[in-house]
Amino acid sequence: MRIIIYTRNNCVQCHATKRAMESRGFDFEMVNVDLQPDLADNLRDQGFRQLPVVVAGETSWSGFRPDMINRLHPEHRVASA
Repeated sequence: MRIIIYTRNNCVQCHATKRAMESRGFDFEMVNVDLQPDLADNLRDQGFRQLPVVVAGETSWSGFRPDMINRLHPEHRVASA
């Protein structure tokens, strides 16, 4: 299952989310909506009003949410070599 973090330049909550995901060992993809403005419109159409937007399988949320990050399952973690 993929984790996607929709972010933008100079977003403090986005950076905090990225650091929290990295510190817990999660594998994720970052998508910058500043580079793809149509994605920002799509996220707004889905009801999201702030960044980051995190999509992890069927689960999604917006903003820096350590409580939601902690709920992610271990299968999202990077496999150790």
